[in-house]
Amino acid sequence: MGDLLINLLASIIAGTSVWLAGFLVRRRRLNRERAFFGLTAGASCLLVVSRHASSPREFSVHRRDVAALVELATIARECGAHADRVGENQPTGEIGRLTEFCVGGPGEASPRSATHVRTILRGVRYAVFDEEARRMSFTVGGVEYALTPETSHVLLARFWGPAGGHPVFFLGGLTAGSNLAAARYLAANHPELGRRYGADRPFALVLRIVEPAAYGTDFTELVADVSDEAFTTVTQTAESSGSAAAG
Repeated sequence: MGDLLINLLASIIAGTSVWLAGFLVRRRRLNRERAFFGLTAGASCLLVVSRHASSPREFSVHRRDVAALVELATIARECGAHADRVGENQPTGEIGRLTEFCVGGPGEASPRSATHVRTILRGVRYAVFDEEARRMSFTVGGVEYALTPETSHVLLARFWGPAGGHPVFFLGGLTAGSNLAAARYLAANHPELGRRYGADRPFALVLRIVEPAAYGTDFTELVADVSDEAFTTVTQTAESSGSAAAG
């Protein structure tokens, strides 16, 4: 009887230790995720999304942008926070007050994205040559990333406003499908990004979506880390290049 009680007690202690170890691992993982996204339990965050460019309705959103919002709202829920969807024409408040996920590249349908590119992502230039023919691109660090029948690109960035506070996550794709690819990449790879950039370093990454017509977002790869170039003005970049050439 004594041996039975000892074995039972040992089993309880072992089971408790395993549960406690697993709980601590999950807690550390959750704390790292919250720190990376600037979220806390019960907090709010903003989902800012572009209006559907080809729709006359003010609050119309592309179905793939809706899917991207679902991915981002899931991240918020995992952190114990809740997400509030905000249209591009609705007031969002000052930058840094809440964590913000801004979905969509700059354009007439996305003034919030245009503001972020103009004031913070100063080394990035978006261009639309022919929207009907789907000739679109963005340039950063002197390299052009274009939309072609075989590939699309998206800029995934995290940054803060001048006063700090909570981060902004910018998902500026050339198509709604590339916005979705960036949201899924962020959801799947934020642990690795957290190890690389921590909770307080801005970053800007170019992702390539290969054969989106055939694979959707399943074949998305990292092309370049353009963190140094994206947050530098074009003038500063040109001056640096000129100085290097003169040396």
